[in-house]
Amino acid sequence: MLVDLSREVGNYLHDVFVAQLDWWVLVGLAAQGLFTMRFAVQWIASERAGRSVVPIAFWWFSIGGGVLLLAYALYRRDPVFIIGQTFGVFIYLRNITFVLRERRAGRAVTTRPVS
Repeated sequence: MLVDLSREVGNYLHDVFVAQLDWWVLVGLAAQGLFTMRFAVQWIASERAGRSVVPIAFWWFSIGGGVLLLAYALYRRDPVFIIGQTFGVFIYLRNITFVLRERRAGRAVTTRPVS
């Protein structure tokens, strides 16, 4: 029984991570990497400031990862993923416009606390 289970798990993992590997999977992995970096950037900035902050790099990583993940979702024809990423990219773009508008007005926003 354990041998059969380990064989099934091995077959599943091979199917998911090896047999399905193509350029779109690599795009999806790169997109997920960008998307994950936004949390690392935000965490590092917050640790340095000693409080919660959202640096502009967070929004740029959000946009980059979100757009690539949306492209991946469109290719895979996943309606749930498409709707979620479209909504997210819209929000990230809107937030970056706020940040850039404030910067143009001369206000620093890179260390603004999260409400």
